[in-house]
Amino acid sequence: MPHAMPLMATLVAALSAALLLGVIARKLNLPPIVGYLLAGIAIGPHTPGFAGDMELAAELAEIGIVLLMFGVGLHFSPRELADARGVALPGAVGQMLVATLLGWGLARLWGWGDGAGLIFGLSLSVASTVVLLRALQERGEDRSPVGHIAVGWLVVEDLAMVLALVLAPIAAGMLDGATPAGWGLLNSVGITLAKVAAFVALMLIVGTRVLPWCLSVVGGLRSRELFSLAALVAAIGVAFAAYAWFEVSLALGAFLSGMVLGQSPLSQKAAEQTLPLRDAFAVLFFVSVGMLFEPAILWTRPLEVAGTLAVVVLGKAAVAWAIARVLGQDQRAALTIAAALGQIGEFSFILAGLGVAEGLLPVAGRDLVLAAALLSIALNPALFWLGSRLSRPRDLSGR
Repeated sequence: MPHAMPLMATLVAALSAALLLGVIARKLNLPPIVGYLLAGIAIGPHTPGFAGDMELAAELAEIGIVLLMFGVGLHFSPRELADARGVALPGAVGQMLVATLLGWGLARLWGWGDGAGLIFGLSLSVASTVVLLRALQERGEDRSPVGHIAVGWLVVEDLAMVLALVLAPIAAGMLDGATPAGWGLLNSVGITLAKVAAFVALMLIVGTRVLPWCLSVVGGLRSRELFSLAALVAAIGVAFAAYAWFEVSLALGAFLSGMVLGQSPLSQKAAEQTLPLRDAFAVLFFVSVGMLFEPAILWTRPLEVAGTLAVVVLGKAAVAWAIARVLGQDQRAALTIAAALGQIGEFSFILAGLGVAEGLLPVAGRDLVLAAALLSIALNPALFWLGSRLSRPRDLSGR
């Protein structure tokens, strides 16, 4: 080649490998995300052969995070959450608390500090939006009452994780000694929360009027590409402004932008127009996550991998089932909710990566989160199958 083209090479390798392994995963009745993560492992630095540019992959992943969170915000419905609040709110809070404690207990057993245990446990406590929504859609449950409960449950988890992304750097500074305890810590927390509150207030007071108006003006021009571009600018532009001006995470900025637009009449059109780009960058996000994964952890730390996977698949599912039953759901609904939440995904990757970047979580912790995500997503269809078998009424012979 006359000159190096690392961006093009990384894009071609990432998308081609993701397509091939995504198709294979789908043929095996596995979620395509499994194929995307394996594609990242295949072109990552920890496996032989071609290795993509990690720095470029990380920047593409940032765009993927922004568009993923923008999509979550677009589909965030306060009304649906209010309808399902009797189960979703206490269920999500209780399940996240127990899962975080289980993850923290494992981390302490392995000799990690409290901060690492907290980040590790939180990373294991939240399910993947992409996996849950697609699993419910494939089973026709996304518009059912149990589907609304599962989605509401997930929205509460997502909101809690947005808060965790804001507060994690403060915790890292406190534990590393960069942020002094006492009044210094309170001052740091106060400044951070004040910036977040200012940004949220700006979005709710100004953004709710300006963004939908701008989108409607562009929509009135009857140009599909201009409308798609306007929605994309709303996602990426607001996220970058939140980061540059308020020192708020890109994820929170994109989520609030999507949430503001989600309440406008043009939200459905914005979701449809940005879907292809969101899907493409979501694939790149999962591929970039796979590139970070060190496969050797599967045979160098098999007990740690098994323990982490047990918390996600068995611990979270069991707790979700028990809470749903206590809150009045029947056996079938409780098992469906448990199966839907028995996996982890994009927020887990984001929080674990932030924990490593802030020096709060060891690299091995991120690798364990990635291993548990890959295995739990692969096992998720089996969880739904087992749930349907257990909820099926037996005849008198006991079959």
